[in-house]
Amino acid sequence: MTGPEYGIRNGEYSAIITARGAAVRELRHRGRDLVVPFPTGGPNEDFRGVIVAPWPNRIPDGRYRFDGVDYQLPVNEPDRNCALHGFTPELDWQLDSRLESILVLSCRIGPTPGYPFGLALTVTYSLDGDGLHARVSACNTGERTAPYGVCPHPYLLAGPAPLDEWSLEFGAGSFLEMTPDGRQPLAARAVAGSQYDFRGPRAIGGTEIDNAFTGLAFDGGRGRLLARDPGGTGVGMSWGKGLSWLQLYTHDREPPLPSRLGLAAEPMTCPPGAFNTGTDLVRLEPGAVHEVGWSIFAA
Repeated sequence: MTGPEYGIRNGEYSAIITARGAAVRELRHRGRDLVVPFPTGGPNEDFRGVIVAPWPNRIPDGRYRFDGVDYQLPVNEPDRNCALHGFTPELDWQLDSRLESILVLSCRIGPTPGYPFGLALTVTYSLDGDGLHARVSACNTGERTAPYGVCPHPYLLAGPAPLDEWSLEFGAGSFLEMTPDGRQPLAARAVAGSQYDFRGPRAIGGTEIDNAFTGLAFDGGRGRLLARDPGGTGVGMSWGKGLSWLQLYTHDREPPLPSRLGLAAEPMTCPPGAFNTGTDLVRLEPGAVHEVGWSIFAA
């Protein structure tokens, strides 16, 4: 169950945020869905719209080593035997403040088995004429350095046409190749000449994407992704330089499960496996605060 939920609005935009996972349950522009919604009260399938922390993506077998110490996390993805998407999606975030167009929620993480660190997280959602803006801050409330990563998890909707017919554009120089089971990162490959080159707008077609991208273009200090429906509508996402990785997932699943309902777009502070590789992993010192933000808008 998603617990209490909170509506905010400003002009042509409206959003509904749930306490469970601080998830964006709905985001609409002129009554059109910009993200794949989920029913009031839940369940929230596929982690739609949640805040993901303190690690994005998967940790194979739930095991990681940090500062010379081995840790074992609970495995919550049994079919792949992975610890998936951190703790925050299953937490009930507390209401700090609410105005007509601004919502502030907070939660605490740990210390807990497998993650003996203490974090206090706050997310601020706001709406204006340019869309939905989110900013997440994390403060290390413990006495030791904590490994940390964060990302949002919306499923974007460009319009009513099938995802295969949407055009997609985002600036990335390389993608992270994964093992066939999607558990382990292998190596970064150039997007040039690959099926994952969307540096110019082109149709998604039958391309299946479940990869992290980096070497992102930051024009004016912002990364940017645009998806457009052939009928003329579209959705966009932008993010700051602290989010140097972008995970995309075309939601491909085996029948009879619904497939390719939307495009999961996850600007991340670090890539999959960062708790073990250390790649772009945030080392959050005691008392230190880390902050990143992103936006979703009609295009």
